Amino acid sequence: MVAIKLKPIEDVDSFSEQKDSIFLPTPLSFGAVSLRHIISNECRLDASAYNMEAMNALSKVSHCNYGIVPLSDLYKNAFVGNRFKRIYTDNLADIPFFLPSDIEDVYPKATKHISAKTRADIDSLRVNNNMLLMSCSGTIGKTTLVGAKLEHQVFSHDLLRITFKNDYDLGYTYAFFNTEIGLTILRSNNYGAVIDHIEPEHLCNIPIPNAPKEVRKQIHELIVESYNLRNQSNELIDKSQDMMYTELHLPKMQQIEGKRYVEDTDLNNFSIKASNLDGRFDVSYHLPLVDEVIRQISLNSEEVTSLGDERISKDIILPGRFKRIYVDKEHGVPFFGGKQILSLNPSDVKYLSIIHHGDRIDNQLLLEENMCAVTCSGTIGKVMIIPKHWEGWTLNQHVMRIKPASKEIAGYIFAWLDSPYCKPLILRNVYGAVVDEIDDIQLSRVPIPLLKNKEAQKEINDHILEANSLRYQAYQKEHEAMTIMNDLLNSKRIIKQ
Repeated sequence: MVAIKLKPIEDVDSFSEQKDSIFLPTPLSFGAVSLRHIISNECRLDASAYNMEAMNALSKVSHCNYGIVPLSDLYKNAFVGNRFKRIYTDNLADIPFFLPSDIEDVYPKATKHISAKTRADIDSLRVNNNMLLMSCSGTIGKTTLVGAKLEHQVFSHDLLRITFKNDYDLGYTYAFFNTEIGLTILRSNNYGAVIDHIEPEHLCNIPIPNAPKEVRKQIHELIVESYNLRNQSNELIDKSQDMMYTELHLPKMQQIEGKRYVEDTDLNNFSIKASNLDGRFDVSYHLPLVDEVIRQISLNSEEVTSLGDERISKDIILPGRFKRIYVDKEHGVPFFGGKQILSLNPSDVKYLSIIHHGDRIDNQLLLEENMCAVTCSGTIGKVMIIPKHWEGWTLNQHVMRIKPASKEIAGYIFAWLDSPYCKPLILRNVYGAVVDEIDDIQLSRVPIPLLKNKEAQKEINDHILEANSLRYQAYQKEHEAMTIMNDLLNSKRIIKQ
């Protein structure tokens, strides 16, 4: 047996100071549960059935100044669509089909299309104006309002459709479920056990503050105004892109086809010269569709250049990979990823340590208004123009940043990158056996057409910048509504100005 003598620490205080709290274990979570709750919850004694965060959220709502009312008193109907076997298709002329992952996008676009041959009551899946949509499976609690852009569109059955007795409870309920308290309650049962799927009946007994009609109207009107501003923004983007397609005399994307080597076969086939291989032997890099898109944009443009042209961009930044250190809000900068870049106000934002990542934040990660962000790992080619309220925030290393050469070209860059014609020009560069990737050098080589009509190009650019400004205004309206709702939940009296 070997005896080991441990040397005592003489200066305990200095030793404690050396420990970095970031690396300490997560603090123990504890709380009290009443016997009544245990009996009502089938006498479960496992701690997971009594999530303290959920119970604290329920307590906070129950003790707000206005009292509570069950959500079932506010809504007229809550239902989901019937399950069915989907027949997906690549034909853009088929029925656009929106998934739960699409609903939080500032400009929702159908990521799938289903065939009209699908055996289902398609009309029952269409949504109507003034509905609240809520994801009810997987990531629970994503919400959106149905406005003019989404009315009568076909949505997945994995979404709750909620209509209300009073119009003003639509925006009010939306704001409640977008607070941390409301979302925590939604994602748990009455006693806190976390659930991964909700049905309409789960909504019945969710407590919501019984605020006066004037307060509900105030919150509702701010939320509706926010969505109206988003719609105006999206209409400007549509208008600017249509103008660009008109100036370039482009046919619809689904009408563009590449040349085949043998025409009388359904098999997609083509030939390529060895001198054009460009060091790439993967078929996707050489698809004839890419050559045909480049040919089409060349016909009526003044010039086809690349994103790396100094007249187009100052820099294209691909951040390096790094081990992240997250901290509390007051000690870090907002940090999110490619999954959230299409949102107006990204959810589940984390905070990156300024002390540990200061240089990287300043040189690679920091966002500036009117930059273009392009996802470069996993799902490639999602594009977002950075709105004003994201300035000073950070994105992870899976998103590249394009710094525009000037404000006079920033909006035009986005208009082109966000078009269906540019998508195959980006995707041709994808490499990787498991996870798809592209890099900054490849993105810098992506073609971009410059218009002969400089006035039209300026108008397109200005429309996009105005659209981006409208998104900032939409964020401000929603932020104002959320501030009122959070004050209400924290029992502060709300007085309409």
